[in-house]
Amino acid sequence: MAMILLGIDTGGTFTDFIYRDQSAWKVYKTLSTPQAPAQAVLKGIRHIAGTGAVQVVHGSTVATNALLERKGAPTALITNSGFEDVLEIGRQNREELYRFVNQKPRPLVPRNMRFGIPCRVDARGAVSRNLSRSDLENIAQVMAQSGAQSIAVCFLYSFLNPRHETLVKKALTDLSLPVSLSHDILPEFREFERTVATVCNAYVLPKMKSYLDELSGDENIQALRIMQSNGGSISARTAGQEPVRTILSGPAGGVVGAFELGKQAGFEKLITFDMGGTSTDVALVDGKLPLTTEALIAGLPLNVSTIHIHTVGAGGGSIAELDSGGSLKVGPESAGADPGPICYGKGEKITVTDANLLLGRLLPDHFLGGDIRLDRQQVLTAFQTLSKRLGIPELELAEGVLAVANAGMERAVRVISVERGFDPGEFTLFSFGGAGGMHAADLARLLGIPRVLVPKHPGILSAMGMLLSDIIKDFSLTIMSREKTTPRHIRSLFRQLERQGRASISREGVRPEDIILEHYLDMRYQGQSFELMVPFDDKYQTRFHDLHEKTYGFADRNRAVEIVNIRLRARGRTEAPNFEALPPGGATPPEAAIIDRRPVCFEGKWRPSLVLDREKLMAGNSFQGPAVLIEYSSTLVVPPFAKGRVDSLGNVILDILKKENHNPQISRINAD
Repeated sequence: MAMILLGIDTGGTFTDFIYRDQSAWKVYKTLSTPQAPAQAVLKGIRHIAGTGAVQVVHGSTVATNALLERKGAPTALITNSGFEDVLEIGRQNREELYRFVNQKPRPLVPRNMRFGIPCRVDARGAVSRNLSRSDLENIAQVMAQSGAQSIAVCFLYSFLNPRHETLVKKALTDLSLPVSLSHDILPEFREFERTVATVCNAYVLPKMKSYLDELSGDENIQALRIMQSNGGSISARTAGQEPVRTILSGPAGGVVGAFELGKQAGFEKLITFDMGGTSTDVALVDGKLPLTTEALIAGLPLNVSTIHIHTVGAGGGSIAELDSGGSLKVGPESAGADPGPICYGKGEKITVTDANLLLGRLLPDHFLGGDIRLDRQQVLTAFQTLSKRLGIPELELAEGVLAVANAGMERAVRVISVERGFDPGEFTLFSFGGAGGMHAADLARLLGIPRVLVPKHPGILSAMGMLLSDIIKDFSLTIMSREKTTPRHIRSLFRQLERQGRASISREGVRPEDIILEHYLDMRYQGQSFELMVPFDDKYQTRFHDLHEKTYGFADRNRAVEIVNIRLRARGRTEAPNFEALPPGGATPPEAAIIDRRPVCFEGKWRPSLVLDREKLMAGNSFQGPAVLIEYSSTLVVPPFAKGRVDSLGNVILDILKKENHNPQISRINAD
């Protein structure tokens, strides 16, 4: 039996699988097991492959959850004497300017686990105070007695001269503890951000390594790659050493999948909308993957390379309840996989999924191919109880829940588009995730987006993106070049990173002819505190001025510019899976695709609606809303103001009629 290639994405509610069985792509979903995430992964592999061999590309939430829940390993930090509190002092930025009592996130390493050594490298990389043998022996003894299960080492200017960090790691060898060095994790200036990244890596490393060892030890899994936050995958061995690069691996897989499938469909300007059970992730793709080095996770700056994704606590499992003022709020608390929404049979709190079910937009007998039967009567009882408190009908309350959830997601899209100088009307909304299809058309109308693209198997797209991803590693170096320089000089500076990148990608098993090197510069005007990342070519100066004007609304083309960091993105091309075109059909859906005609509630009225089996639609089919399209991994709601069509790749494209941006349900429910 041939080895099966599997893409796996672990979410807060479901764990998703996509794989090729003989000539067809197939999908599978199972409830996640948050307390032991490997159980759901291995259960799915057994269901798909039995005792056969599999090759896996996997997006994991293990490192993410360890950070968010503060459940990482007891970690020690070794740094320069006098700099033990950099981690706690941080920056003076205040996210909430008008909050009287500003509470910073609690440091991952407490004060009694932060240790200083009297050594120093200066700003030119020269050693001004060396490490003595007694210093090294003493710190090894202290670490042995500290109770630490992981160690982070971060010295000033180690990105210029890493000798002291290397000596400390060697001195700790006999302790058999994982040691994270800052010059390996983030060889850049700004000691606070470098310390945070190194500490985060050390904090989640034991948990991530244990998880990966459990998967790698399974007899079915013959090869295992892990998705990174930067949109590329790496070997499980590398991910076990640098887990900080996997913090946003699941959402990154979704953006990669949307980018690749969008290009095939002829759309390169996308706003990706990934609504799952716990949260919603949005990103703006303007012809290329959006990269950033300024991610913020659990209140901590994570300056490793990531796809620029904005997340809000709104998903199918988001709980709807009244706040202290009596107004309806939705999320960020989620019912998760256990107990889940009320309709799953164990939950007791109303969720977004329950509201969709009550309105007829989610069909009780067609959820996950009928594997889970949804309980509408139990949902109705819960809505009746809450609607009596509010004094409004159950259906109006259900539409209000959706309106509040949609408003939160609308704000998220505006953050990554309007607030960055982009007009949403110039983009296509690429909707995926298990719950995305039920909200995409409404969201597009609120934002003035003219069309929505929903791929095949939208609930599994993040897993699909992992199969489409290349092997990618990012390298950076602070050079702080203030003098006027030339493209030729900059290319000479990249040579060290190029050698490092080629060697590292080769160790991942990539042939030399499949390695691609991409060059970027972090640039700013002299006197500025933050940089913009610009692709490097002979016109890098012009590119910087143009990007600065687009981002901030102005550019001073006569002002001196400095290059702060150089960045290399080393890409190892992998063999992408093939997708077959759909057979052509007529303008109307075939009779076999029409499952039913039933009432669905839109804007307070029950409207007769088509129920279509998406798997039986053919290229060229079109249909007018209202309609509901069902498939195994997701449900697509087509309101009366949308018209759908199927393209040659099986994508459903919804054309949206414009409407005034107003949510009457929010106004009514939250009125005094």
